[in-house]
Amino acid sequence: MIEGQNGLTWPRWQRLVPLVEDLGFAGLYRSDHFTNASPPDRESLELWTSLTWLATHTRRIPFGPLVTPCSLRHPVMTARMAAAVDELSGGRLVLGMGAGWQEREHTNYGFELLPLRERMGRFEESLRIVNALFTSADPLTFSGRHYRLRDAVLLPRPRPGGPPILVGGNGLTRTLPLAARYAVQWNATFQPPESFSRLTAHLDTLLERRGRHPSSMARSMMTGLVFGTSASEVSGILQRRGRTREELRGRGALVGTPEEIVAQLRRLSAAGVQQVMLQWLDLDDLSGLRALAETVLPHV
Repeated sequence: MIEGQNGLTWPRWQRLVPLVEDLGFAGLYRSDHFTNASPPDRESLELWTSLTWLATHTRRIPFGPLVTPCSLRHPVMTARMAAAVDELSGGRLVLGMGAGWQEREHTNYGFELLPLRERMGRFEESLRIVNALFTSADPLTFSGRHYRLRDAVLLPRPRPGGPPILVGGNGLTRTLPLAARYAVQWNATFQPPESFSRLTAHLDTLLERRGRHPSSMARSMMTGLVFGTSASEVSGILQRRGRTREELRGRGALVGTPEEIVAQLRRLSAAGVQQVMLQWLDLDDLSGLRALAETVLPHV
């Protein structure tokens, strides 16, 4: 998982994408931000343009935004772009959607973030619209607080059901109910195994109330990673970041040597995590990415 606002440029993206596919990773996902939450501003490669390039320069890996905030784009545009990129890739897009959270980019670029209750209401309307456009060929008329459509159609039609919708977040009262209603994948963020177990059990209850079998929902998690091939390398990275092993692991991040990372991934798997999107923050550390693939992937 790449933080696209942390200096992502075309040369970096064009180096990372084929490497991720060739090394055997299960997918490649990236954030959708215009800039960082705090200065300084860094390069931020536009999401959908970058995913279009990925769609035509890979053959195997699933990919998508993790996640695209509905506050930045009208849901009809999100549905149109997602359907087009998905078709271009042969059906490999996972459409991660979220409500938006970063105040600075909304202020700097003139987008309305809204108070939390209204923001989540807008998010639900976005999910309803995208889901309806994906799943039905009938013209959509919709009258909500934030969006109004009259006889809207999505043509050409996407694949049956459209690209799978992923809802990201940990909120018990708002986010998980929206995932249970509209998504086929739920993505938690930065959760230790015990916390993830509690969240996924709550999601099971919500799904059953809606008449959905718990197995109909894929479960994934995005979290941080500090990886080194030796204990001294891990310690050096922690020192440079000003963090401790205990602090990061307490927040759900994975920290350690290959053997330690494999053990942590197995604990997450036992807690119900089916896929882990690991933040790779150093966009120029291709040798480290290769070492991660060679030493960890064969054991998970």
